[in-house]
Amino acid sequence: MGLGGLAATWLLANDGYAADPVKPTLERPTFDLTPKRPASEPSARAMISIFTSGGPSQIDLFDPKPEVDRRNGTKFTGDLKLDSSAMTARNSRELLGSKWKFRHYGESGIEMSELLPQIGGIADDITLIRSMQTGNSSHVPALHIINTGRPRSGRPSLGSWITYALGSENQNLPAFVVLTDEAGLPVNREANWSNGFIPSIYQGTVARPREPRILDLDAPPHLRGRGQREWLAFLNEFNREHLKQHPGENDLEARIASYELAARMQVAAKEAFDISNETAATKKLYGLDQDATREFGTRCLIARRLVERGVRFVQLHNAYQQWDHHSDIHGRLPEMCRKTDQPSAALVNDLKSRGLLDTTLVHWGGEMGRLPIIETQKPIGRDHNPYGFSMWLAGGGVKGGHIHGKTDELGFRAIADPVTHFDYHGTLLHLFGLDHREVGFERSTRREALTDGQPAKIVNGILKKTIA
Repeated sequence: MGLGGLAATWLLANDGYAADPVKPTLERPTFDLTPKRPASEPSARAMISIFTSGGPSQIDLFDPKPEVDRRNGTKFTGDLKLDSSAMTARNSRELLGSKWKFRHYGESGIEMSELLPQIGGIADDITLIRSMQTGNSSHVPALHIINTGRPRSGRPSLGSWITYALGSENQNLPAFVVLTDEAGLPVNREANWSNGFIPSIYQGTVARPREPRILDLDAPPHLRGRGQREWLAFLNEFNREHLKQHPGENDLEARIASYELAARMQVAAKEAFDISNETAATKKLYGLDQDATREFGTRCLIARRLVERGVRFVQLHNAYQQWDHHSDIHGRLPEMCRKTDQPSAALVNDLKSRGLLDTTLVHWGGEMGRLPIIETQKPIGRDHNPYGFSMWLAGGGVKGGHIHGKTDELGFRAIADPVTHFDYHGTLLHLFGLDHREVGFERSTRREALTDGQPAKIVNGILKKTIA
């Protein structure tokens, strides 16, 4: 009924049909999104990722560096790794102190920039990781790394792995929903939420960035009610018979499942995306009464509504590389903070007030940070830094009011408790009650996993309940 394309992106066979690749066994494997019990008691049941594509400047937002401020405008002569000749040519090696003041927030006293006063207001609810590392300074591979674990395309995203392992608590909505910016898609586009080589029922389903969020939810007037039910039942008979004659035909399986999902979504999806019945106070909390925050605040509010209804994984993306401030950082960084600060904090506060924060993991961060030196472009900006940057987590079993890790005095490299992307992914799976060494997919030639056998460690320092 017009929803085949949408539903096929995430649901191939909710009733237990197979999908390629096939395990070398006598029986065909089955894949579905029914809820599955994790190996150990989980802290998190759902995750909302606010993905800040481009690389927010940790030096200006989360990781104050008085030494850089003191030496502002002087030449940096120490060891500063620039990954390409282009980066070397662009960068002046002139230190750039932060234009903005930092202050201590909350009882924990975490220092954050004056650009993020609302996120500062939830300081006691977050773990601020100041020692993230990916080791790749190019956006395309860095985005692949932080979203899929490897610097190349074609691999499943984090949301796909989690829904593959755990299924969904709501069979009437997609398990993995992506909320994109009205200004456009991020770099790498669909690869950021791809199912890769695992069945496509685990791919992220993209909701439109404006109303109607999902097109064609209503059947044509002449098919509504009994007419639609009889038509779908009639069509289903033909499809099932054909499927028996052609087992393993994934396109047909996907289309059958899409019809089934479409019927269920006609009520559930419209209700989930409809914020009209939210209170005026809630809408104001998210900034829906202000032009600067309305669009992003609406998506944050929808994300809360989705996890409240059992959706497993929700990811919000900004358009293109809006945090990639090679130039005019003094104008563009405040603009992005105005757009995202209040809604991001509102999401955490709203989840907390509803008793959902303890079981919902909230992530805020991108694929890299920025260098402590000036790029030669005018007006000035900062180049990429994948060796020591910041992101934060809240809820879902992580500590509140906690800082993890440390960068050097210039904010370039993590020097204490570094967290690699393998560590990050392994820790997130642990919070969901999963062992990153056990969550894998059998392909024809090898077994694949999110951490892929790499030395991923669980970052005990950020957990409420540490492990031995």
